[in-house]
Amino acid sequence: MNKLNLVELLFGEDNFDYTKSDVKDFVVKLTDLKRTRLFIENWHYSGSVNGLRISQIFGLFYQGNLIGAMIYGPLGMPNIWKKYAKAESKVIELKRLCCIDNTPKNTESYFIGKTLRWLKQNTDYDLVVSYADTFYGHSGVIYKASNFKHVGMTTKGKVIDYKGKFYHDKCIRTYYINKSGGKMLKPFAQRVKDALECGEARYIEMPEKNIYTYPLRKVSIGNK
Repeated sequence: MNKLNLVELLFGEDNFDYTKSDVKDFVVKLTDLKRTRLFIENWHYSGSVNGLRISQIFGLFYQGNLIGAMIYGPLGMPNIWKKYAKAESKVIELKRLCCIDNTPKNTESYFIGKTLRWLKQNTDYDLVVSYADTFYGHSGVIYKASNFKHVGMTTKGKVIDYKGKFYHDKCIRTYYINKSGGKMLKPFAQRVKDALECGEARYIEMPEKNIYTYPLRKVSIGNK
């Protein structure tokens, strides 16, 4: 896919109507953040990929055009994996899922299904976890259609409101090692931290989220 096609998809959706297409003609394959960042920032309700720990990124393509993107990675909250697996390496979170609007109704479930099969065949993960954010009115319809199981609700939390976008507070604790071997805050983390200190950013309370899981293998959940 060339850069022009991506820009047209991001800002000229009316030119692309795939609602009558057959989802079986859509191609799911691994891709990278460089290719999907702008797409996710435009089409996902969070509007951001900053601070994500990423393991796999999948793209949904039709006739060479990127029409969907999905990110998997380690669970965001420390030690939460212990609820679901005997090792952190055995559980993965579906962190981002978005598609353009003008696609068939079953596009998201088709996309998820393809990625689940890939994970089952090519990784050692036992379980996929994902969250439906009630703050945005999401109850998990797509996950139910993809045979995920609703296993409860998270506790209430808080996020950072910075320039009209919401970020988990872990984003201000992301570091890198500089050339001298020193531990430094990543530039974006430093900007958000500075914004909090000067009042340009603020913490806001968030409601509970729906928790969904999908077993890739038949194993007992948790470490009992």
